Order: sequence, then structure tokens, then C-alpha cells
Amino acid sequence: MCLAIPGKIEKIIGNDPLSRMGKVNFGGIVKEASLAYVPEAEIGDYVIVHAGFAISIVDEDEAAKTFEYLKEMGDLAELEEGPA
Repeated sequence: MCLAIPGKIEKIIGNDPLSRMGKVNFGGIVKEASLAYVPEAEIGDYVIVHAGFAISIVDEDEAAKTFEYLKEMGDLAELEEGPA
């Protein structure tokens, strides 16, 4: 099952809105994700990532709550095994 996971943007690569990528930190695991769907996203923003694409921006509290729920459910192993 693919989940949408919250993460914090640490670095942005590229200026073209269609090909911009971000280094996104998911609780210590850093993966690349496309920022094409969230052109307003900036370093430090929290985004929801699904299938390698950031699909929305969320506030830090919402990201933390979601991450805790996923930890409780044991659904974070997917982050370590495959691409975000």
C-alpha cells in the first residue's frame, strides 16, 4: 500500500516549477520528491508526499500528528524500503 507521508523540505533543487525537486526529511530519512504540484513550497515547509510527489503543504503540528499515527500503525517501514 502506498501512503501519503508528511516531511520537511530541507533543500530545493532547480528553479523551473515543473522540474523542481526537494530533499524532504521524513523523521530522519531523507528522500527526493517532486515539488511540481506545490510551486509555492519553500525550504522549511512541511509537505505531504505520495508516490514521489509533494501533493500539499501542511503545518508542522498536522505533520507531527500524522507522523505519530503512522508510527503507531507501524506503517513507516515503507519509507526505508522504497522511494517516497
